[in-house]
Amino acid sequence: MPFPVDIKYILETEQELEFVFPESFKSKMIKENGGELMTGDGDWQLFPFFDKSDNKRMSRTCNHIVLETKQAREWDNFPDNGIAIASNGSGDNLVLLPFDNDNKKLKEEIYLWQHETGDIQQVARTIDELTEE
Repeated sequence: MPFPVDIKYILETEQELEFVFPESFKSKMIKENGGELMTGDGDWQLFPFFDKSDNKRMSRTCNHIVLETKQAREWDNFPDNGIAIASNGSGDNLVLLPFDNDNKKLKEEIYLWQHETGDIQQVARTIDELTEE
């Protein structure tokens, strides 16, 4: 069950990854840090920001964006500058990508990365377009 997260944990993640997340994504995650989403391609588990406020929240957010992105980058065909934000449980991820002219700021668009082929396709203009289960 998703729960709110303090903005300081989002800012810590931005510093660690050296990327700035889109405002719509941050707003959604501040209200509900994680949860489930649906796209035309299936159901997705949204990775949370790591919340160190207490042991219960640390346990609930141990599959956080930084960890999941590091694991995804072990695949040869994962985009070097991609940030993994959700998984379908079958190896594919939803990702955020940076702007071409500002490689430290992530775009609002949500992309599907397919682990078997490395193909990337846009699935939403913002996180708000994806429906919650």
